[in-house]
Amino acid sequence: MSRMLPSRAALFLVAAIAGCAGSPASPEPDVMDVTLHAPVEQVTAAVADVLSQDGYTVDQDDSGNVTTGMRQEIRSPWNWLLRWRFGVGKTRVEARVVPQDESTTRLRLQVFHRGKDGLFDTWEDAETPLPQSAANEIRRIKNALRLL
Repeated sequence: MSRMLPSRAALFLVAAIAGCAGSPASPEPDVMDVTLHAPVEQVTAAVADVLSQDGYTVDQDDSGNVTTGMRQEIRSPWNWLLRWRFGVGKTRVEARVVPQDESTTRLRLQVFHRGKDGLFDTWEDAETPLPQSAANEIRRIKNALRLL
């Protein structure tokens, strides 16, 4: 009986350590897929305008893809330092604009957010903050198109 106690204690200790060593759960993708009652040219222009106003550098191609770089958090020469070392979050956006007919457009917008807690932590996928969320970006695009 005394030999069983150390082996059970060791087994319990290994199980407890293995249970705590798992990686944190990754957040759900922040994606919105909507149909807008506006021509594709107006939707593409509104997406680019809204994202530019929000601090993103916007790249467009002819197939309807709109991508951005990382969002500029502050407008200063120190923005790179904030994002690279100190920043608690950085986001980028990918959008796909597809015409359905002359007056209807399908928009799929996804926001990618990465965050960290401190100077020496690594960037990890994180929950998107509300101001940069896909739902808020869609709301701002609808507002720019005067569809609200």
